[in-house]
Amino acid sequence: MTELRAIDSGSPIKSVARAAYEYGATYSSLVIFALLCLGWSMLAVPLHALLPRRLGRRLGRRGIMGGFRLYADWLELAGVYRFDVSALDALTASTPLILAPNHPSLIDAVLVAGRHPNLSCIMKSELMGNILLGPGARLARYIRNGSPRQMVREAVADLRDGGTLLLFPEGTRSARSPIGPLSKSVGVIARRAGVAVQTLLIETESNYLGKGCSPWARTSLPIAYRIRLGCRFAPPADADAFNLELERYFRSELQPDTCR
Repeated sequence: MTELRAIDSGSPIKSVARAAYEYGATYSSLVIFALLCLGWSMLAVPLHALLPRRLGRRLGRRGIMGGFRLYADWLELAGVYRFDVSALDALTASTPLILAPNHPSLIDAVLVAGRHPNLSCIMKSELMGNILLGPGARLARYIRNGSPRQMVREAVADLRDGGTLLLFPEGTRSARSPIGPLSKSVGVIARRAGVAVQTLLIETESNYLGKGCSPWARTSLPIAYRIRLGCRFAPPADADAFNLELERYFRSELQPDTCR
């Protein structure tokens, strides 16, 4: 009985077991993500070459949605995350729209893309050449961020063709809390395409996969993660003014409540 009580009350054995679980769950999840992406990439390469553009785009986007949703289910099953992202399901039947979330973690794009069947995404050019992400992104006709003018033209064309665009206004993961500086891309694209901007408010208690955090670092599990729908802004007439309004809005909504 004495031995049992010692083990139950925060013993070294319990601490080691907890650490082993947290390292094992996070590392195995990274490996599974890589395998899922590699498997889809092997299919996406010939499909991109053989299928007509419109059919390839539709299949590519649905394939990404299915794979990312499967991965999110695994993360919950493994106890890595507790997700509350059901608010995104209200957007799947929407008219052309720009989704503009804050960007605290690498998992953000995976969660949003996993809930929408016709989503385009603006990606860093170097990721288009990545063996894990590039082939699937090219099949889905995701948009490179290399040339700003080309990026805007392609994004506007995709929106006018009925797509929904995922665009992180910060352009990268948040460098500071609650949100980093915003680029003007969202306002420029929304104005030229004449579409509304739906903000998404991402809240998480952990910096895991955030800016400057190693994916191999140990983190306390499970990680609570929530996406809620924010304000929907009409197409702006002035991109600069809209950028300032959008930044003020994010800061007001994401600022921690000090009264709690």
